[in-house]
Amino acid sequence: MAFQLKENRKETENKTIRFPVNLIERIEKALENKNVTFSSFVIQACEYALENMYSPQDEQ
Repeated sequence: MAFQLKENRKETENKTIRFPVNLIERIEKALENKNVTFSSFVIQACEYALENMYSPQDEQ
């Protein structure tokens, strides 16, 4: 399944995370002219990664 951007989320909690500068620049460029915040993109990317992450149980 392809990664698709969605708008808005509800309940949140602050976490501090460090990103490489070049990754921030790439994300910001990808979000230009889209109605999606940096935080929303990161949340969605993490959810996508978790849903599509390899698990040894998948082979059974």
